[in-house]
Amino acid sequence: MKDYYKILGVSRNASPEEIKRAYRKLAHKYHPDKGGDERKFKEINEAYQVLSNKEKRAQYDRFGTTFEGMGSESQRGFDPGVFWQDFGTERGFGFDLDFEDLFEEFFSFGKRAKKRNINRGRDLEVEIKIDLEDTLKGVKKNLNLRNLVACQRCQGSGAEPGSKLRECFSCRGTGEVQQMRKTIFGTVTRYIICPECQGEGKIPERPCNVCRGEGRIEKEVRIEVFIPPGVDNGQTIKIPGKGEAGRRGGKSGDLYIRVFIKPHPVFERKGDDLYLEIPISFSQAALGDEIEVPTLDGSTGSPQGGKKILLKVPQGTESGKVFRISGKGIPHFSGFGRGNLYVKLVIKTPKRLTKKQKELLEKLKQEGL
Repeated sequence: MKDYYKILGVSRNASPEEIKRAYRKLAHKYHPDKGGDERKFKEINEAYQVLSNKEKRAQYDRFGTTFEGMGSESQRGFDPGVFWQDFGTERGFGFDLDFEDLFEEFFSFGKRAKKRNINRGRDLEVEIKIDLEDTLKGVKKNLNLRNLVACQRCQGSGAEPGSKLRECFSCRGTGEVQQMRKTIFGTVTRYIICPECQGEGKIPERPCNVCRGEGRIEKEVRIEVFIPPGVDNGQTIKIPGKGEAGRRGGKSGDLYIRVFIKPHPVFERKGDDLYLEIPISFSQAALGDEIEVPTLDGSTGSPQGGKKILLKVPQGTESGKVFRISGKGIPHFSGFGRGNLYVKLVIKTPKRLTKKQKELLEKLKQEGL
C-alpha cells in the first residue's frame, strides 16, 4: 500500500498548509518540463490530490489506497491533472449514487469545463431608511461597511511585490483538469476547474505578506450612494462594482441597497400617488370655500406638510369627496412625470359649541338645515 504521507514527506497529522508546501516543493523538483522524473511527479500529484481533500484524506486514513477504488498506478493509468472517482467500492457497488449526475456526466463526455468567473467578489446587500420627501429629488447617503477591498501592497495580484505569478503545476497553466469517473456505463471523463489555482492557471511565486495571496483584505470602507427619485418602499437599487473585491484581481461584486421609506405624518403613498385627508366645517361644505392644501414639496415631515396650494371647495360638497391634483405626487422611477395628489374632504362635527353657535344652529334647524 502506498504511503501518501511518506511520498510528500509529511507527518500523518500535518496541516493542510504543510501538505501544500511539501507538494509545491516536490512538484517543482520533479516536474517533467523541468527535466524531473515524470513517474515520481505522477506519484506526488496522486498523493496531493488525496491528502489536500478533507473527505478523501479521512477515507484514506481509514481504508488506505483501496478507498474509492484507488488502486495501483497500473490499474488507474494515473496522469498529472487527472482525478478519478470510481463507481464501485472495495465491498462492491455503492448504493448512494446520484443517477441524475451520472447521466449528466455520461452524456457530456469530453466537454470542457464551463468557464466561470470564480474569482469574482461576492455581492453585498444592505438596508437603508429614507424620508418620503427624499423620493422627490433623490438623496445621497453615506454607508460604512466592513468589506473586502483590493490589497494595496500587491495591487490585488496576490503576489509579493518583486515576485511573479508562475504556472500552476496541477493544470500546467490551463486552469482546468480532467476528472475521470468509473460508472456502470464505463469510464466518464470531464473537465473541471483546477482546485489548486482555482481556474487561474497561475499561482503566486511568493504570496503577498499582507493578504496571504488572496489579493484582497478586510477593511472598513465608506461608500457614498445616490438613491434616485421615485424609489418605492422595499425596492432594491443595484450599485455595480461596490461589493466585495474579487480574489487576485477578479471582478468586484455588486452592492444591492434595499430601500425602506419611513411613514409620513400627513401623506400616505400608494404607488406614485399621494393621499391625505383635510377636515372642513359644515358651513364650508354647504357654502363653498377656498382652502389651503399641503404638498410634499418642501416638506420636512411636519404635520403641516410643505408648500401649500389653494383648492376650491364647491357649494354642497359632501363629506368624503375626493379631489385630484395632478402632478403633485411622487416622481415616476422612469424619470418622466409624477403621480397625483388625492385630497379627501371630511366634514368635521364640532363637539363643543359656544352659546352663539348653538343659537345660530337652532335657527338653521328651523329653516330645515
